[in-house]
Amino acid sequence: MSTHTSVTGPRFGPLGIYAITYLAFVYIPVMFLPMFSFNDSVFIAFPLKGFTLEWYRALATSDGLIDALYNSVKIAAVVAVLATALGTLAAKAVTRYKIPGRGPVITFIMTPLVIPGIIMGIALLVIVNMLGIEMSVYTIGLGHLLVSTPFSMLIMVSRLEGFDKNLEEASQDLGEGAWRTFWRVTFPLSVPGIIASLLLSFTISFDEFILAFFLGGQDITLPVYIWGQLRFPAKLPVILALGACILAVSFVLVTFAEWFRRRGVQIKTSSGV
Repeated sequence: MSTHTSVTGPRFGPLGIYAITYLAFVYIPVMFLPMFSFNDSVFIAFPLKGFTLEWYRALATSDGLIDALYNSVKIAAVVAVLATALGTLAAKAVTRYKIPGRGPVITFIMTPLVIPGIIMGIALLVIVNMLGIEMSVYTIGLGHLLVSTPFSMLIMVSRLEGFDKNLEEASQDLGEGAWRTFWRVTFPLSVPGIIASLLLSFTISFDEFILAFFLGGQDITLPVYIWGQLRFPAKLPVILALGACILAVSFVLVTFAEWFRRRGVQIKTSSGV
């Protein structure tokens, strides 16, 4: 004779209420951004006056906006590639080799993550002025690279530290050098993490404001341009339309980054690697 005991409990408890409240607090205000971007009025207030695409059409006719967008995309693309390359090499070093002072080295690399952005911006501005370097998109890119590399390293460490080292050792035993082992064994297994790192680094650089504000000089990025336009109430609807576009693109990039990261973990788990 067998007995079956079913333990049931409330599906929607205090934790669920907290989660929904938290998500509502974070995302409901964000949803007003695309809502008002379609409002046929320069005033941000209820009730909505009507539906219009005028503010989105105005985005294409703003020369300053296009230049700022080009700067942001250019900087973010280069930073994403460099940060991922540096993060991958750093992650491989700390997961594959016994480095003297490994803990302090990792802590030093991760320091930009805990330093307030305004402190980092002022410090880099002082260094740039001391070295006599002209502020431009290049100085912005260096600042963004400093911030993005630790994120890339964290992603790649989580991807590499679960690998079976025997795979790389077997490749070397079969006659492959360290470089070819990396490209034929380590790199293919790291692709999900690399893609996630590229997308996340791109998003971080594209959205960053403080370092771009301090280090840009005459070259401005899109967040700095938006900040400057907020002083003019008549231009606010166009900024709302721009913000809605950025929100949509950022959401897609971050979603893909997380999807690739989870896909890499699932592949690693299912293959026993």
